[in-house]
Amino acid sequence: MRFWEKPFGKEKPKTICGEIHIINDRCKGCSFCIEYCPRDVLELSKDFNKKGYHPPIVAKPDMCTFCGLCEMICPDFAIFVTEKEE
Repeated sequence: MRFWEKPFGKEKPKTICGEIHIINDRCKGCSFCIEYCPRDVLELSKDFNKKGYHPPIVAKPDMCTFCGLCEMICPDFAIFVTEKEE
């Protein structure tokens, strides 16, 4: 057994995955969620919403770590994150 693989005899903790939900009609296209995402999960879409703005889309859904920064920084409450069930 190599000691650096299992420190103190415990397994490596699993990363929690998140699932991002976007309410397109609330979004005003400020792109704060895109800029502040630490894993670059979101991108600006080419489609327009009812207000005439480009809402974000989830480009890399497997990279989300359920940090919730996008949810906290959205001024219009147009995005929320839930924990993805395995």
